[in-house]
Amino acid sequence: MTYHPKSDFVAVMMERGFLSDCTDYQGLDEALTGGLVTAYIGYDATAQSLHVGHLLNIMMLRWLQKTGHRPITLMGGGTTKVGDPSFRSDERPLLSPADIDSNIASMKEVFAKYLTYGDAENGALMLNNAEWLDSLNYLDFLRDIGRHFSVNRMLSFESVKSRLDREQSLSFLEFNYMILQAYDFLELNRRYGCVLQMGGSDQWGNIVNGIDLTRRVLDNEIYGLTSPLLTTSDGKKMGKSQDGAVWLNAEMRSPYEFWQFWRNTTDADVGRFLKLYTELPVDECDRLGTLAGSEINAAKVILANEVTTLLHGADAAAAAESTAREVFEKGGVGDDLPTLTLTAADLGDGMSIVQALVKSGLAKSGKDAKRLIAENGAKIDDQPLTDPGLMLDKAALSSPIKLSAGKKRHALVQLER
Repeated sequence: MTYHPKSDFVAVMMERGFLSDCTDYQGLDEALTGGLVTAYIGYDATAQSLHVGHLLNIMMLRWLQKTGHRPITLMGGGTTKVGDPSFRSDERPLLSPADIDSNIASMKEVFAKYLTYGDAENGALMLNNAEWLDSLNYLDFLRDIGRHFSVNRMLSFESVKSRLDREQSLSFLEFNYMILQAYDFLELNRRYGCVLQMGGSDQWGNIVNGIDLTRRVLDNEIYGLTSPLLTTSDGKKMGKSQDGAVWLNAEMRSPYEFWQFWRNTTDADVGRFLKLYTELPVDECDRLGTLAGSEINAAKVILANEVTTLLHGADAAAAAESTAREVFEKGGVGDDLPTLTLTAADLGDGMSIVQALVKSGLAKSGKDAKRLIAENGAKIDDQPLTDPGLMLDKAALSSPIKLSAGKKRHALVQLER
């Protein structure tokens, strides 16, 4: 598109690749240049941690605050009780209120790394939609809010249509979700002056619903902005690795493993990821992204360091890089490697190497571990591991041993001292 933004925020979104669509580029741009704008992104509390797939939108909130505006992280304490049907093939399992509260508390730790909460004019707000959803009276809600929604139109949204086209069940509970999300935008506008909702492009229908509802009920002008749904250059969904989701909480994915995920970025994605996930100048991101051969590996280290520093701090990034150099360049073990520490009781008379591969997270199951060994993908202390019947006893673990799965995944196994 050829729109030339006046506001710093829209300019950043466009030049760094965050922008998929906007309900009104010019209107939003004028609002952003006319004073402080409050914007939100909603996060359902379905897990203990956010993952790398959420990071792009967290960076959007960070840039919003860096350009002088106020971000809201809206936790879905209410909507998580229902479940978002968007582009899912099945219904989400329902969580208890205690599980939801626990998940929200855990997720808050990550947001605080990227946003500054507090009393400053553009200090970020952490809100929970249970604040207004939990106390709704169903009959009042139907009368005051439900009458503004056309079922015909709701059925036309791609997130719903795709379920129905595949003849997959869509419960009335889930169908209500888009009304509740629209109501969130109305309440945030009424209570906090929020005029912008952001999200992935799969949320477009939900965002437009909220805009329509707010205009009908309050006659206020508000906006929606979406980011592209990101896949890697080889077509994989962003945020997934060989061994599952790349969590942002350190206790669920160590800083070293997080660093390694970014270091393993495909060459073709380096420039794009530098623009989206770091704050390096765009020109520098473009320069690093065009490097080739061994030089692109140096760019990947920069990417890994920058992203890890934002989440876990500069010390954790430096320790991860040091460990990686020790492991990959010198064949050593490194101080920061994921470690499985066994007690004497754990070990008993001995533990099979297959069990050790599973317990250290290098294999998903015993079958997976045996396949890894059979395909010559496993190593012990940098030597090929060929015997799936190998047993580890106290003598074998008199000093830590290094296990490897492929060239890029390693762990230490040691006996508790």
